Amino acid sequence: MTQAEIKLCSLLLQEHFGEIVEKIGTYLIRTGTQPLRIIVSDTGLLLDQVKKALCVLIQHNLVTYQLQKRGFVEYEAQCKRVLRILRYPRYIYTAKTLYNDTGELIVEELLLNGKMTMSAVVRKVADRLTETMEDGKTMDYADVSNTFVRLADTHFVQRCPQVPETPEPPEAPPPPAPTLVINEKDMYVVPRLNLVGKGKRRRSCDEEEDGERKAKKQKQDGESSEVPGTLQQRRPRLDGAVNQSGGRAEAGPRALLEFVGKSGDSGGGMYTVNLHKALASLATATLESIVEERFGSRCARIFRLLLRKKHLEQKQVEDFAMIPAKEAKDMLYKMLSENFVSLQVSA
Repeated sequence: MTQAEIKLCSLLLQEHFGEIVEKIGTYLIRTGTQPLRIIVSDTGLLLDQVKKALCVLIQHNLVTYQLQKRGFVEYEAQCKRVLRILRYPRYIYTAKTLYNDTGELIVEELLLNGKMTMSAVVRKVADRLTETMEDGKTMDYADVSNTFVRLADTHFVQRCPQVPETPEPPEAPPPPAPTLVINEKDMYVVPRLNLVGKGKRRRSCDEEEDGERKAKKQKQDGESSEVPGTLQQRRPRLDGAVNQSGGRAEAGPRALLEFVGKSGDSGGGMYTVNLHKALASLATATLESIVEERFGSRCARIFRLLLRKKHLEQKQVEDFAMIPAKEAKDMLYKMLSENFVSLQVSA
């Protein structure tokens, strides 16, 4: 890898996962495959910190491991997968275009968590969709499950490798690391779930309890002997997601050509990078992600609509976004109060 790519990987890891994970990931990118003992020695971190950082990277498919014949495990960074984080907004846009809000949230949860069981994804997405619906309406687990099946059928998501079901002798010691395998024909097979129910709304008391738990945890972290702020796995700021393997929604050369121009034909022509357009696109994606995380997917839909159309009346917002009048009015007021949108009074 070039030094610029290594630096970019380092920045992405730090932004999404924090300093400890970034240090371990960058070390593996620079040095190649390494065993745990060498990683601890060279980075100067505590053994427990290195183990937790490797767990985070493995969970997100950014590091793989292999059991060597001599009995130790070696870890290897997957640089291309780290760089693929830059494509997440385009993945999300594709998923949303094809499978609406439900597909968008399914793939977003998978990217935020790396790996999840289907039942956990269905419940989480149903709850998030219910939060954005009008009072009295809820999202059925079955509807979310159906969208999940469609995502698997089109290879947006895939099954994770598992430990083979081979009985081990009771006296045999466990291996240093499990060997994960998967049959290619089972990669996109969805398990049959008997999930019956609907999404649930968060109650105000639940939010208060969550706040108390977070405050208590922060206090405990501050009193611990570990370096503060190093073992926190940060929530990636995404606008959606697809499977970690890339899947069919990977952005092709067209995404790069948006920011690269050609001038002249002499000697094959000269290429220039439109930094202004690239930075503007990055800023736009960041703003959309913030709105999504703070107000929900429907507010993000309105925000994207206003970015594209520049100016819209409230009735036009309701029609174009296909959101009920009362709900659209509430969402616009929320974003207006936080200065994400502005109100222009016509003469």
